[in-house]
Amino acid sequence: MNMDKSQNNSKLIFPVISDIHIHSDHNDNDNLEKFITTLDQLNQVAPKQDAFVVVGDLTESGDISEYDKFMNAYNTRKQPTAVSLIAIGNHDYWNGLSVEDAQERFFEKTGMNSIYHHKVINGYHFIILGTEDGITEGTYSSNQIEWLGEQLRKANADDPSKPIFVFHHQPMINTIYGSEWGFSENRDLFYNTLKEYPQVIAFSGHTHYPLDDPRIIHQKDFTSIGTSTGAYLFLENGRVQGEIPEGANFQNQALIVEVYDSEVLIHRRDIHKNDWVGEPFAISYPAYKQTFNYTESGDKKAPFFKPDSMLSIDHEKTTATSLTIIFTQAIDNLLVHDYKVVVKKAKTGEIANQFLAFSEFYKDPVPNPLTLSLDELQPNTFYQIEVHALDSYGNVSSNSLNVLGRTLDGEVTDVTIPLPENPQ
Repeated sequence: MNMDKSQNNSKLIFPVISDIHIHSDHNDNDNLEKFITTLDQLNQVAPKQDAFVVVGDLTESGDISEYDKFMNAYNTRKQPTAVSLIAIGNHDYWNGLSVEDAQERFFEKTGMNSIYHHKVINGYHFIILGTEDGITEGTYSSNQIEWLGEQLRKANADDPSKPIFVFHHQPMINTIYGSEWGFSENRDLFYNTLKEYPQVIAFSGHTHYPLDDPRIIHQKDFTSIGTSTGAYLFLENGRVQGEIPEGANFQNQALIVEVYDSEVLIHRRDIHKNDWVGEPFAISYPAYKQTFNYTESGDKKAPFFKPDSMLSIDHEKTTATSLTIIFTQAIDNLLVHDYKVVVKKAKTGEIANQFLAFSEFYKDPVPNPLTLSLDELQPNTFYQIEVHALDSYGNVSSNSLNVLGRTLDGEVTDVTIPLPENPQ
């Protein structure tokens, strides 16, 4: 899909990226190469950009060489007509300088003149906010939030039927997917300031959570959306694959926003796959809360396993204390996020192990069938294994997959090597 034709009718178009994390180490240019690929690909699919937005963490540690690498790549590929809008992130403070000096370096290197500022582009209002120090969760003072309120009033007075675009590095807690990593201090003041304006679309980075999950957009009193990452993937805890799963460093995603008279389309782009993620999010204008489509209670459809789905034991990987299962991925209208695996002793029904596992939706390609290891089992024991699918909103499949497996016979030996006594 090339957006060139659709741009003829749009009033405004701009990409949004964040969390590029350029490193100073000359031997670690992976993120720089991803950034260059991102810029080139965004120019291909959106050849007429009115603005380009970066929502913080340009750098890994606010080092001069990191800024120089970022800006050299950016300036040589930026479209001449695109207005640069760059927010500061917590990593951009991590250079050992005072807050004031770190901000001055940010201004000098990026060309921005304040950590929070307001621009009008093609008649649409862009409000850039900035975290005020290097604290990970983010700092947004009451002074900055008061300024935000003033800018929102101005934008609303200009034309209440148009969207207002707001950008801040850390998300507000209890909004989008991954917002548990957001800021808590002044959170309610910040939220309530935006709450008066349902036409607001607030973009935030910081979490590195992928755009694939439908919770990346949140609508209640206004619209919030996450911007993913240009560096590496991060996910929620509590799954066997971990918060930074194997293969997470390939992640590289971006948003492209198209604005029309009565609609805003937000396209999700997977740079690594060179393809779109799902259907674009569509927000109608003028904005009314009762017309919001992306609310927390919006999806009630549970995933399901097709009748020909299989669950089997990989006998070649069976040991005295572990079994490996292979099963067909379930189907969902949006996204199968997890599987709940319950392992019971077949003889007694006692639960021997249970856990959540990601569907590995973040991999390219998504593995199907999916393979999982069941560990810490007892030798020569039959186990009943049951797998349920869960979507992003916690809807659980009504059907499940089941299989009986048996561990190998054998003793679990202690392989601890005794250390020699320390001579005195």
